[in-house]
Amino acid sequence: MAAPSPSDLLSSVFGFGAFRPGQAEIVEAVTSGENTLAIMPTGGGKSLCFQLPALCREGVTVVISPLIALMRDQVRGLREAGVAAGALTSGNTPEETDAVFEALDRGELKLLYMAPERLASGAAANMLRRAGVSMIAVDEAHCVSQWGHDFRPDYLRIGELRRALDVPLAAFTATADEETRGEIVTRLFDGQTPRVFLHGFDRPNIHLAFEAKNSPRTQILNFAAARKGRSGIVYCGTRAKTESLSKALSDAGHLACHYHGGMEPDARRAVEHRFQTEDGLIVVATVAFGMGVDKPDIRWVAHADLPKSIEAYYQEIGRAGRDGAPAETLTLFGPDDIRLRRAQIDEGLAPQERKAADHGRLNALLGLAEALGCRRQALLAYFGEERADPCGHCDLCDRPPELFDGTTAVRKALSAILRTGEYFGSGHLIDILLGNATEKVRERGHDGLPTFGVGTEYDKRQWQAVFRQMMGHDLVRPDPERHGALRMTDPARPILRGEASITLRKDSVQRAKDRPVVKALVREEDAPLLSALKAKRRALAEAAGVPAYVVFNDRTLIEMAETRPGTLDEMARIGGVGASKLERYGTLFLEVITGAGEAPMHPARRRLAGRAAGGVFDRLQEVQSDLARGPDGVDKYLSCTQSTLRQIAERRPGSLDDLARIPGMGTQKVERFGPAFLEVLAEAS
Repeated sequence: MAAPSPSDLLSSVFGFGAFRPGQAEIVEAVTSGENTLAIMPTGGGKSLCFQLPALCREGVTVVISPLIALMRDQVRGLREAGVAAGALTSGNTPEETDAVFEALDRGELKLLYMAPERLASGAAANMLRRAGVSMIAVDEAHCVSQWGHDFRPDYLRIGELRRALDVPLAAFTATADEETRGEIVTRLFDGQTPRVFLHGFDRPNIHLAFEAKNSPRTQILNFAAARKGRSGIVYCGTRAKTESLSKALSDAGHLACHYHGGMEPDARRAVEHRFQTEDGLIVVATVAFGMGVDKPDIRWVAHADLPKSIEAYYQEIGRAGRDGAPAETLTLFGPDDIRLRRAQIDEGLAPQERKAADHGRLNALLGLAEALGCRRQALLAYFGEERADPCGHCDLCDRPPELFDGTTAVRKALSAILRTGEYFGSGHLIDILLGNATEKVRERGHDGLPTFGVGTEYDKRQWQAVFRQMMGHDLVRPDPERHGALRMTDPARPILRGEASITLRKDSVQRAKDRPVVKALVREEDAPLLSALKAKRRALAEAAGVPAYVVFNDRTLIEMAETRPGTLDEMARIGGVGASKLERYGTLFLEVITGAGEAPMHPARRRLAGRAAGGVFDRLQEVQSDLARGPDGVDKYLSCTQSTLRQIAERRPGSLDDLARIPGMGTQKVERFGPAFLEVLAEAS
């Protein structure tokens, strides 16, 4: 009897009368055993493109997915449809795991879902080989890319698993720019070109909107109130905010709960179950954990904090309106979000080139937030698609922003960047433009620049809005190697030379004047250096297996960022830097601050760092060097040990007899160096 066709199973198992656009050819390629890479919009039916082939092929299909909630949801849906499926995740109960292994042993399972972390076990490949795995499907394949927005190191083992099992692989993702697609091919397919399907990124049923933060809790509550009774997700940047915002929504009369990775597995499963079964439930979740529930009728998604990148934004809003019916989104953003995202990049342990690329990705998201026209056109353009006409279904199509010719303002800003050698962040540059003769401005002579005081038509917050839009247009990028100093990109140069003009959003600049000032840990100018110091602290703490504060606490790093010590003596005066930590970490942190470490210092001298005796030691060493061969330079060479000089500097002998009692000082050395040493000590007293 002939095996059922995919179209037959589509109807009999899943209850669909026809494929969605693009599904049929992908299903055909995967079913026939071709290595496949499919980029499809969220909600475009990716899961069906590996579930159907799994039913048509012999053996078991293993599905690698990073989202526990999504795996459990798909397994539940498949079982409801009569398909033998199971999942091995850290959220399983022991009974659930035993049931999956028993089904594998009996040869009953068709789809086995696994978290990528399970591949770390050397026994995983043997277990899958015994189970008769005949195909690998990779969901959220962008996680393999170290340049992407959601890198998972365990995904790097999937290529090795494919080689070990020698089976075809089908990879799926909704968010992969050209660079990320190239890395997926390299890491999953060993550089061999798979069959690639690139289907449009447009989700025309989703309304797109951004708002600058202004009492963000109230903004979220108002957005939810206008959609009361409809299922929604609110994404937050921290676990604590998910809990507090969930309570605020509940207090306002909404059916709401929170969800984050710090909850117990049973509590997470309870939320997943409620979200699937209760109408009108709002889940407030951290973006890091995913909330990967395949619920078709989510009517709205709000971001209480700015996402990490356009890829993350697109994936998260894509959870809305999977049924094709209208859905709405709102993304809030503010200066505090941008500072946080910049700090997360700079404090990471990635190489500098990846940090630079991540800053560029964040710039692209700022460009979407500060877009001049249709947001959908801007979003699709990022993914390499062109849309001829405005969508008519975003906030900027609803209410076009007020624009102005920003060429003069941008040229002033670019001139300040160029004239200061591209070595400073926006805070210092804005002081120059406003004519603020701060100590830092005066020390560097920047109060004498032609650009000093030429920007008084705007205040500080308005200039910050101009710089933010310049980043959104990718005219400037923070340089991780220079602690966030702004560097011009090639598109900025024609504007600086007067060969091109630029349009900015007037409303963004006008509103900035009235926005509240957010108190930061350090001045904006020092924030990138603080991030770099935290990155160094994190690397040292991880290597030693200790909490970060054991290396240095935050207050110590803040003082380093603000005072910028240039020597170990100056470093030793920082609060929290004792002798032991100066010995262990001093040079390493100086390298971060200055770009190069101080010349190696003898341990005896390092014990005096930051003390008055240290300066005395240095003068004694100079005098000794001058008299090493006597006053005329012809006598026998004599010198004192570093330890002897340290004791002289500490004990401060007041006579030649006292000096002779210092260990290491004999009669000859007292005669040669004694009077000069006593003179140094007298000057220091």
